[in-house]
Amino acid sequence: MELLLDEVETPVGALLLVAGGGAVHALEFADCAPRLHRSLAARYGAVALRGAADPSGFSSRLRAYLHGDHGALSGVPVEPGGTPFQRRVWAEVQRIPPGATRAYGEVAASLGQPSASRAVGLANGRNPVCLVIPCHRVIGAGGELTGYAGGLERKRWLLAHEAGAAVRGAPERPGGAARGHAQADRLAAGRS
Repeated sequence: MELLLDEVETPVGALLLVAGGGAVHALEFADCAPRLHRSLAARYGAVALRGAADPSGFSSRLRAYLHGDHGALSGVPVEPGGTPFQRRVWAEVQRIPPGATRAYGEVAASLGQPSASRAVGLANGRNPVCLVIPCHRVIGAGGELTGYAGGLERKRWLLAHEAGAAVRGAPERPGGAARGHAQADRLAAGRS
């Protein structure tokens, strides 16, 4: 299977966007590339990633979101794979509007399984399409920031960004300076 790969710079590190067939299959921070590759391999077996600029306009929508159009990712088609339960969790998480948060238990209750907050947390942690499936909007029962594959500093930044706060002091990008499309090209070739 061949999928398209683009890299989008953000204030909190580069994002790798993988798309094909008119849907986003993965969206991960570049420093989480091994997780991205494991997820794709588990779903599809051998995957060839070919560098592409703005596949299906998804990179442009991601940039619009990052520039303040918080609804830009709404309705972006995704193909995250997953179990039926994970897909239900991810669909429910997509209903959380920008600027809002829900506790794991609230998500579980909305699924009709109020005692499944840990299962919701596990499903949320396996989300391969961050931001479009906004797992950063799910928080602990007491309002604390918990578990985010991209790191809690990024989760904090994303929530502040969506709340319209003036975000200052974005965390240093893991790996240092901007990586540009060279990183995407290396990943497409199977090197990191």
